Amino acid sequence: MVKRVQLRLLPAEAFDDAILLQKASKEAGINRSEIQGFIKVRQSIDARGRQIYYQLVLDLFIGEPATRTATEIHFRDVRKVNPVLIIGAGPAGLFAALKLIELGIKPIILERGKDVRSRRRDLADIMKSRTVHPESNYCFGEGGAGTYSDGKLYTRSNKRGDINRILDIFFAHGADERILYEAHPHIGTNKLPQIITAMRERIEAYGGEVHFNTRLEQLLINNGAIVGAKASNGAIFHGKALILATGHSARDIFKMLQEAGIDIQAKPFALGVRIEHPQGLIDSIQYHCPVRDEFLPPASYSLVQQVDGRGVFSFCMCPGGIIAPAATNVGEVVVNGWSPSKRNNPFANSGMVVGVAEEDFKPYIKYGPLAGMYYQQAVEQQAFIAGGSNLTAPAQRMTDFVKGRISATLPNCSYVPGIQSADLSQVLPPAVSKALKLGLQEFGKKMKGYFTEEGVLVGTESRTSTPVRIPRDAETLQHPQVMGLFPCGEGAGYAGGIVSAAMDGENCALAAARYINK
Repeated sequence: MVKRVQLRLLPAEAFDDAILLQKASKEAGINRSEIQGFIKVRQSIDARGRQIYYQLVLDLFIGEPATRTATEIHFRDVRKVNPVLIIGAGPAGLFAALKLIELGIKPIILERGKDVRSRRRDLADIMKSRTVHPESNYCFGEGGAGTYSDGKLYTRSNKRGDINRILDIFFAHGADERILYEAHPHIGTNKLPQIITAMRERIEAYGGEVHFNTRLEQLLINNGAIVGAKASNGAIFHGKALILATGHSARDIFKMLQEAGIDIQAKPFALGVRIEHPQGLIDSIQYHCPVRDEFLPPASYSLVQQVDGRGVFSFCMCPGGIIAPAATNVGEVVVNGWSPSKRNNPFANSGMVVGVAEEDFKPYIKYGPLAGMYYQQAVEQQAFIAGGSNLTAPAQRMTDFVKGRISATLPNCSYVPGIQSADLSQVLPPAVSKALKLGLQEFGKKMKGYFTEEGVLVGTESRTSTPVRIPRDAETLQHPQVMGLFPCGEGAGYAGGIVSAAMDGENCALAAARYINK
């Protein structure tokens, strides 16, 4: 028999199994000796009051051993089956491939970047020699942008698919069990590469193919339907369906679609900076104490404010994290953030961004649906110049940014290429800069101590989402012009994070299977 109970415990109690079981047995009205074990179903932190509590949901196993049931997936050998092509080996592409194998269809993944291990060396080059490899960087390569950008698995997109199934698949490929019950699950950049590798090895073990260093150059279309794809190395891949899951930074793909006369649309996105504080400061604000309890994780935050009709909000908050260089080409400065699994670095960073709309893209209207992309790129290029043209990022103390003065000194920062004092209001578009200044002051009222000279703004956080949407039919998920073309994930404008991209990948795999089997 399984009995579910809810508990509200002090931090130290939540990590002492003896106390936890004592409280659970009392709550359930069951003798402690009858409980053979338990599993955590849900765990969250309530930090609203002066005293911090863990809120837990447990399943108690009475008269039987404790076992966690996970999604059962039965993969099939697909070596001799006609394929579906997948462009991109990010979360959307990988989960689409796994779903196709489950359905008995062969996936062929074309990935412009390198495998995880080779990709790591190119990331080291960015840090050491300031060399950006256009096909292998923080955005391109096995696992996509998520592999080296933290691995947060929290999403509100529960209508798009089965979130628990996605978490189960990550767990089955090596993720820690905690992702199955924590309210804000997180894998960590140090652990994600092994998990992504395990997924790829499973795809290959059942007959799927993964081709690295193979960038899509042309869609092959006959009578309005996909018949294959041509890669930059000249290779031709045949297939009646193609899942386009390239990620939000594949600008060449957007240009290729436009040049081929395939409908794409400009899309709103968000633009701003990475903001970094000492982690101890964020802990003291959120936990209402000078020193964080050893049983509490490094604190995070989520902030949002409407300013002059624009949303100003935190994005991809990384407790105990590092700011990383995420440019995909020379002449740009783009920053992102990540945390290791223990979140034990001395700084907390978060994207702090402002919503931008199509009316902001008017100076680039000559580019049509790519206007937002060129607007985005212009800001990144301006950041490159302001930072000193060597991947050094322009930066400013939070208080100085709001007061409109260049910082005489800058605090220590986790961004390895380094930061340089600059006027960020000359890097960001005027409307973005104005909204950000007002928003930061409001956030200082919500989180006492947040608005401080210890906070440093680092530019630019510009790849929050794609500036282009590739349209698709709501039911078939196919592009309205091209049969068998399934725009997918973040790059097509239908996801916003690892889990939502993974669910969209599965949905597109199901749609592709229906299309080729009809």
